[in-house]
Amino acid sequence: MNFLDGLNAKQAQAVEHIDGALLLLAGAGSGKTKTLISRLAYLIGAVGIDPASILCLTFTNKASSEMRERATLLLQNQGIHSPTSPLLCTFHKFGLLFLKRYISCLGRENNFVLLDGDDCKKIIKGFESKIATSTILSAISHYKNSTLSACEVLQNVSDSEERKIAKVYEAYQNYLERNNLVDFDDLLYLSYLIMEQNPSIAQSLSKKYSYIMVDEYQDTNPLQYKILRFLTCTHQNLCVVGDDDQSIYGWRGADIRNILEFTQDFPDAKMIKLEQNYRSTPEILRVANALIEKNSQRLGKVLEPMLESGREVEVCSYESDREEMQAISKKIIHLHKSGVKYEDIAILYRLNGMAKGVEDGLLRAKIPYKMIGTLRFYERAEVKDVISYLRLMVNLNDDFSLLRVLNRPKRGFGKTSEEKLLHGANGRKIREFFENERECKECIGEKNYKTLSEFFALIAELNNALAHSFEKFEDTFTQKIDILSSYPIAEKEERRLNLKELFASLKEELNANKELQEYLNDLSLSSESDKEVSNSVSCMSVHLSKGLEFDYVFVIGCENGFFPLMGDGGDIEEERRLGYVAFTRARRELNLSYVHTRYYRGKASSLPPSRFLYEANLLEDSQEIFTTGAEVMGAGAMVRHKIFGVGRVLEATGKGKEMKVRVSFGGNERVILASFLELL
Repeated sequence: MNFLDGLNAKQAQAVEHIDGALLLLAGAGSGKTKTLISRLAYLIGAVGIDPASILCLTFTNKASSEMRERATLLLQNQGIHSPTSPLLCTFHKFGLLFLKRYISCLGRENNFVLLDGDDCKKIIKGFESKIATSTILSAISHYKNSTLSACEVLQNVSDSEERKIAKVYEAYQNYLERNNLVDFDDLLYLSYLIMEQNPSIAQSLSKKYSYIMVDEYQDTNPLQYKILRFLTCTHQNLCVVGDDDQSIYGWRGADIRNILEFTQDFPDAKMIKLEQNYRSTPEILRVANALIEKNSQRLGKVLEPMLESGREVEVCSYESDREEMQAISKKIIHLHKSGVKYEDIAILYRLNGMAKGVEDGLLRAKIPYKMIGTLRFYERAEVKDVISYLRLMVNLNDDFSLLRVLNRPKRGFGKTSEEKLLHGANGRKIREFFENERECKECIGEKNYKTLSEFFALIAELNNALAHSFEKFEDTFTQKIDILSSYPIAEKEERRLNLKELFASLKEELNANKELQEYLNDLSLSSESDKEVSNSVSCMSVHLSKGLEFDYVFVIGCENGFFPLMGDGGDIEEERRLGYVAFTRARRELNLSYVHTRYYRGKASSLPPSRFLYEANLLEDSQEIFTTGAEVMGAGAMVRHKIFGVGRVLEATGKGKEMKVRVSFGGNERVILASFLELL
């Protein structure tokens, strides 16, 4: 029986490690899943470990299912059939199984109910706090994953808002206990409390699971770490697999120190590095290695390419985000015509807010696509509401759109009134029925008739405003129609920004001499053609791309301020790890792009190219970083500043990000950082 077939030397070494702690530091594309599965099968089939004494913890159900299927197949191929099985599950599934057996230690019954996210929101709203529900739930989740009780939080609050949140946390937890409910975080938090208060239970479990494996260890948080310490209190047979260079979830509680300090937590631990990469070309790995080596918080490894050479990583600059997507769309069309499947192509972005520009570009180019992890822009409720108003401006007989927004925002025209209206119309168009004033009033009443009359007058007013100017139309719309009034306060800002994006897009199309009806028709056609997206370009944030791979990857928005995204409390090392993840999603070709002006969240931003492009040795850190084409922003060049207007460069000093330019704006001389100027 040979469980080592197809493994390289380091992978085989990891598989054959039996007793004692093991850190398997697995680089991107290094075959870590194959290694983990082979080790699991090896322990059972070659060493003779009882499968029931093996616990393997993952972060997703998909990962645990895949590991279970592949390990079973590997054992079956070796002719091994065991009456027992290892426990392969997520951390939270383990917590659920644990609580079913031990929650009585907290004086509670094991017939508890697990709440979903909406249930938790309803409970929090019942406490009528002025703080946003989402903020409170996020804080409670953070406290539980940091193993902090409401009492402990209350003893250490630093301001009045934190105290208010802590009081809600206390009331919320009391409510759950009284009603024998648990939320998602309780699955681990309560399990931790039970093991902390009952060391004998932790010891019993540790003896039961004498071999423990953990996947994606770099993503563990303080609570998961403490549970693992309990589970290994009687032995050190813990094998963790992860990549410190792909630790990108610090914002949701993951603690990179868990993997960085593993050999300190387990002094006799062995560390094996998987550095042979079977995914990407040498050209892609060269830039990924160059970028990530700039981090100081890492154990250190260099990905070694096992594939043949391919194309150099391409970096492109464009004047605007629209031009960026036009160019990328042309490249995708060319790739598709040459035989590449759309499903082998991905577009990645740092911020979900960039998805709108990507979506618009692919729509214009009629390229099938799917948005992963976010609702397609034109399918968002508030966007569909505005589009319904626009459709009515073109066609008052569009009853589908009329019924969607007649009472949105609320005008007192509820479901009962709507049913009377449809019954009275009896198959006629609502507009036609409305024009028969006497019949319509008898059917729906004077008040509702007046509401309907005012609604049609509003549509006419919007059309008149648009005929005058787009600015007048937008002002009229926002003043007369409060679309966001029906949404929770916590959601309003995000939805407001979405509407701002929609109006900006509409303005751009109308300014390009496109009729409103043509704009709406294009949206309708695209939505119909996009229903079948099995063979489509994948569009997603870099965070969601982790664990995936594509032959061709386009990473947009490579500008300082967008990628890396740096604000208050920003972590440049985690941003750099995100860049590393983005680069290593590509198998054959990697394309990176930045623009001189990006329209985002309703305003234009002019930012310099991402520092990552220099750190990965893709751009030279020289004056050329502030050029358009091959021209250098030197003396005599004409430039534009968003406040001071057009001027002429008199002198340029320094280089790279520190380059300063002395400019004459109509005789007024100013010294300005080059990154704030646009070359004309």
